Amino acid sequence: MSATENTSATKKQIHLAAHFPGVNNTTVWADPRSRSQIDFSSFEHLARTAERGKFDFFFLAEGLRLREHKGRIHDLDVVGRPESITLLNALAAVTDRLGLAATVNATFNEPYETARRFASLDHLSGGRAAWNVVTSPDAFTGENFRRGGFLDRGDRYTRASEFVATARELWDSWGPDGVPRPFAHHGQHFSIEGKFGVPRSPQGHPVVIQAGDSGEGREFAASAADVIFTRHGTLEAGRAFYADVKGRLAQYGREPDDLKIMPGVTFVLGDTAAEAQEKAAEIRHQQVSPQNAILALEQIWGRDLSAHDPDGPLPAIDPDPDSQLVQGRVKITNALEIAAKWRALSEAKGLSIRQTVIETTGRQSFIGTPDTVAAELDAFVQGGAADGFILVPHLTPGGLDDFVDQVVPRLQERGAFRTEYTGSTLRSHLGLRTPVWKG
Repeated sequence: MSATENTSATKKQIHLAAHFPGVNNTTVWADPRSRSQIDFSSFEHLARTAERGKFDFFFLAEGLRLREHKGRIHDLDVVGRPESITLLNALAAVTDRLGLAATVNATFNEPYETARRFASLDHLSGGRAAWNVVTSPDAFTGENFRRGGFLDRGDRYTRASEFVATARELWDSWGPDGVPRPFAHHGQHFSIEGKFGVPRSPQGHPVVIQAGDSGEGREFAASAADVIFTRHGTLEAGRAFYADVKGRLAQYGREPDDLKIMPGVTFVLGDTAAEAQEKAAEIRHQQVSPQNAILALEQIWGRDLSAHDPDGPLPAIDPDPDSQLVQGRVKITNALEIAAKWRALSEAKGLSIRQTVIETTGRQSFIGTPDTVAAELDAFVQGGAADGFILVPHLTPGGLDDFVDQVVPRLQERGAFRTEYTGSTLRSHLGLRTPVWKG
């Protein structure tokens, strides 16, 4: 056994996933290296790069309605991205080991069809499917669906919890003998019965991912998820979140390793620390153009601020808490508090509107040389702040290339990351148990 193998046997291993960016200002659209969000080649490039780096999975976000600002499609959003599961079925044919995670909404879908689609993906990929469960609170999104309307925030996770439990009942209705058993579920949100149309898949159950930092989200993850996708900028905040969520598992009869905590993070690499910081500053400015700075301000203030100079001071007027200026995103309920913090920051540092938006909305997590970034990632995991990371590059589709070429080898040298896949399913990559069949 080599020294590296001996070290990795005793060191906590880092889990890595690749997020295909686009539904926010993370992506630097103006960069000449930025490519299509609908051509299959873009998705294939990022997925193949992630698999070359021995990542656990490839992760696709998805929304059910295009967000609007002043009645126009949101300037920063993707228009025309393919549906996630359809795309991942195609990627299953050009990858061998990489997990494939799709976002599917539990508010505006139904358990039978969702369970069928993920079981199908799990079969076609040889056991690599994952479901990122999200919910929607707004009637704006609901207008796209026959049922319409929306769920109160307190009911979203109630439905989602029953949704996931019902899907698992369907997956369990086929036994190892290949014989489908009748299912019957009668609950608060769903009343269905029959026989499920897809045999038990290679993983038993596809991996379930949940994104959310609220108390309800943490509880849902502790009770039902295999992975939680979160965001915490500091080691201390990460440790607090990690301890809180892991501490909730015992009441559901689960062990700490049954749930992997993987914050979404960005990275900027340079040959020197100074070069990396310079690149990071340039990226922040590209992510927040003068027009987008005003747009971001209007999202908080809920008012038309187009007459304001982005290089000028913040508006003196207070936000409108009842504004419908922006639709299709979570409503900001603490706009007055956010505005007060932005004003205090702007006054303390002498920042313009654009500079304030850059400083308050930037999501750059790890900045430095490949050696320092590898060391910091390792410190987060060894220090109990995360089990791994979902990387969100700022370029599509080549933004992960440098990380795989420069940071992954250093993580492997540290004994903190695999040099080869040891299993074929996503559950094996993540170190998750295969669900026991409940016949």
